[in-house]
Amino acid sequence: MKYKGLTIGIPKEIMENENRVAAIPETVKKFKDQGARILVENNAGTGSIFNNDEYETAGAEIISDVKELFNASDIIMKVKEPKFNKSLNIHEIDMMKKDQVLVTFIHPANPSNHDMVNKLADQGVMSLSLDCIPRITRAQSMDALTSMSTVAGYKSVISAANRLPKFMPMIGTAVGMIKPANVLVIGIGVAGLQALATAKRLGAVTYAADIRPDAVEQAASLGARTVDINIPPEMAIGQGGYAKHLEEEWLQKERDALQTAVLEADILILAALIPKKIAPILITEDMVKAMKPGSSIIDISVDQGGNCALTEPGNIVCKHNITIDGTQNIPGSVPSSASFMFAHNIYNLLSLIVDDGKINIDKDDEIIKSALITKNGAIVNKDVAEEIELYKSGALK
Repeated sequence: MKYKGLTIGIPKEIMENENRVAAIPETVKKFKDQGARILVENNAGTGSIFNNDEYETAGAEIISDVKELFNASDIIMKVKEPKFNKSLNIHEIDMMKKDQVLVTFIHPANPSNHDMVNKLADQGVMSLSLDCIPRITRAQSMDALTSMSTVAGYKSVISAANRLPKFMPMIGTAVGMIKPANVLVIGIGVAGLQALATAKRLGAVTYAADIRPDAVEQAASLGARTVDINIPPEMAIGQGGYAKHLEEEWLQKERDALQTAVLEADILILAALIPKKIAPILITEDMVKAMKPGSSIIDISVDQGGNCALTEPGNIVCKHNITIDGTQNIPGSVPSSASFMFAHNIYNLLSLIVDDGKINIDKDDEIIKSALITKNGAIVNKDVAEEIELYKSGALK
């Protein structure tokens, strides 16, 4: 049996307002049927509307002491990166052990997570980061970043619309016509496309910007008006069709090209990301100052540092009469749907690395090579290691 002899632990998420869970009863049953022992922390799924009884019916054991769960598990499945557990006065990594496998979102490019990545290496944990899964056909069923980006793109527009001091659609009234809101989405990946589609359904006038021609074309197919960035394709498109890192000179050209559209936006959705790199700063403080009072910025890229210079990770702030949302777990506000997708993504990834009760890390496999962050006491992902060293040296500050 595939998981015979292995114990999989699912702790309750400790990030504030994080209601997602890494396994749902449906995937627990799949693991159990293939020989795994499943430990679920008490009430780990209640925020996603899955109760303890459902997990027990699926074959899980409910554990009240999370330290016991970490100690007994060969594999730990989480949604968010390990954090300091205030209620126990201990970091989650300190409850882990050498050669234990951790599968979660690590967001290793985020400077605030660099110490945590080093700590995982020092502890000897074998960690795989779901946000580093490559966008290839074979990995689609494991691509939790795509799944969560779908949620983030949808919810970001809903949240921004809720704060907006005006209607989203055009509204005809007895005293005149009220114009629709303008929504600008920067970074047209999965989250950006979902944000455009949601804003369009709500009746807004949508605008889109991306340095990649194909992404711009996709945005236009959803009815968005596109902003011409004028970055040469050879500089804009990286491996797998992702956006490439731009030098400061070209980033400034991008900011200049965005200026007019930013000034006219009522809602600005920022979703420009570069794999395993710090997110580029596209919106400066001066640009925020020039926006229309009452406008709203949602910085979806915050887990990799953020696209706005004024974003405060984890906080919603008002600066220069503009609301800037740095919420780090937007998908956590749609926990039931998000957990359903996430749980199946992580199940499919584990199916790749486990066989006959053993962990098999094939470094020649494109998916594993990209997702593996730490192993045997070291940061083994070259891109992540390089990014951390560059930031440490001050080259990326």
